Amino acid sequence: MIFGEKLKSERKNRGWSQEELAEKLFVSRQSVSKWETGQNYPSIEIIFKLSDLFGVTIVELLRSDEELTKKVIKDSKQLAHPKLKFMFDVLFLIGVALLVIKIGIVILNKFTALDFTLYGGSFFWNFGSLILMFGAGIGSSIVKEKYKED
Repeated sequence: MIFGEKLKSERKNRGWSQEELAEKLFVSRQSVSKWETGQNYPSIEIIFKLSDLFGVTIVELLRSDEELTKKVIKDSKQLAHPKLKFMFDVLFLIGVALLVIKIGIVILNKFTALDFTLYGGSFFWNFGSLILMFGAGIGSSIVKEKYKED
């Protein structure tokens, strides 16, 4: 039995209309209709909700439909991708912040009578921000290319 047939069967066994199931999942009735007719597939989050609603395992929902299984695998890879990308973006922003702090303090020391000292060593302040920004850029690029391959 393919996913759409399984979904329709489980829904009808509970006496629910497409509209009632849609309300429980917070989606449109048209979405439910498309899933049941095989025109589209739900997201992985919806599959989890369906599993809970129907009291069946995710494997039971996916086992008979190879296309849906491939979609779930692809979606799960997408879930990991943004987390890595976010980490590299944060590292890049930390590097930018360090660079702005360094430039700000150099300008203040140059054009005012103030004399701020940068603690942490000259290597850290001269190259730390560049290393973070460069490393984050490379890491982000690697994640992007890896995701394209999958």
